[in-house]
Amino acid sequence: MKKYDYIIAGSGCAGLSLLYRILQEPLLQHKSILVIDKDSKKTNDRTWCYWEKETGTFETVVSAKWNSLAFLTSDFKKNLDLGSYTYKMIQGIDFYNFVLDSVKKFTNVTFVQENILSISSDENLGIVKTNLANYTSKIVFNSTSLFNPVITEKNSLLQHFKGWVIKTETAQFDTNVGRLMDFTISQEHGATFMYVLPTSKTEALIEYTLFTPKLIEKEAYDNALKKYIKEDLNIDKYSIKHQEFGVIPMSLANFKRTEGNTIINIGTAGGFTKASSGYTFQFIQKNVSEIVLNLKNNQPILNKTTFKDRIYNWYDRTLIDVLLSNKLTGKEVFTKIFKKNSPEKILAFLGNESTIKEDFSIMKNLPILPFLTSGIRQLFIKR
Repeated sequence: MKKYDYIIAGSGCAGLSLLYRILQEPLLQHKSILVIDKDSKKTNDRTWCYWEKETGTFETVVSAKWNSLAFLTSDFKKNLDLGSYTYKMIQGIDFYNFVLDSVKKFTNVTFVQENILSISSDENLGIVKTNLANYTSKIVFNSTSLFNPVITEKNSLLQHFKGWVIKTETAQFDTNVGRLMDFTISQEHGATFMYVLPTSKTEALIEYTLFTPKLIEKEAYDNALKKYIKEDLNIDKYSIKHQEFGVIPMSLANFKRTEGNTIINIGTAGGFTKASSGYTFQFIQKNVSEIVLNLKNNQPILNKTTFKDRIYNWYDRTLIDVLLSNKLTGKEVFTKIFKKNSPEKILAFLGNESTIKEDFSIMKNLPILPFLTSGIRQLFIKR
């Protein structure tokens, strides 16, 4: 068994973000690194959207950005000026190519395309078993689902979505304004909305998104997209350039950050998908940035959970509890949040960057009883 300094199990957003940041750090870029994934990352399999104030690490592969987003319901519409934030989109294939191209000059990085069967600890070594071989390292950074908790309809909602990138024959879109959430569509399945993110006057990502305990029939996603494009966007002639489908857990279950002494969970596996919204990209970047800084300074790899971290976790769990118990609908909750608060304050809150004072100003606009009962229940549930 060949031994490496680091093994990165899974080469999705979290794995490749960590790899890129390690290789940008002079004190770490000589480390021997093995990256294992069953896929080669040569397809445009997903799109990530996020917001930030500054120019980010992956700015060069941002394919579109917006400073204004619309929030819509049947009786409330608001264009949101994002203030100091910019909402950004990255295509999966652009991200993969950018990172993989940057790695080519490093002979100390090895990629293997194999199925990971198990990851375990043996004293001070991490062991990864695949369908072809066994590998060991001082640290395994895991972004696979091997250690994920059991997801059930009682402890989780699923954020599931079908997206089409469409191209129209004539100019149909305002590239300056995207639709962040359009709740004007049917809510028969639960919290359901459309994203519309124009990348040109003739091209946009249209995404049908649901927060529900279980998936719906495959045909229902396509039917909803067709109906929305025709009846809400008034577009008859278009071609579909790209399609994507995804499922993100919005869960009360406990995603552990470590397994033994040598396994560090990253990405969704480590709990870095925000439970209340499903956003992941920027939370991954913060996490892997902290990991690299701690590796560089020879400190414990994971920072201790702060009081503010625990507060945000409680906020997320409380909202999930409210939605799972059907005390309020997702449409009701998000409408109350967006109707009464500035977009900049909301994005800070959703990005875990707000102050306690700002948190209170948002929460005071929500119905007290359902959130209070769910919040108290989540305080006393052992994880």
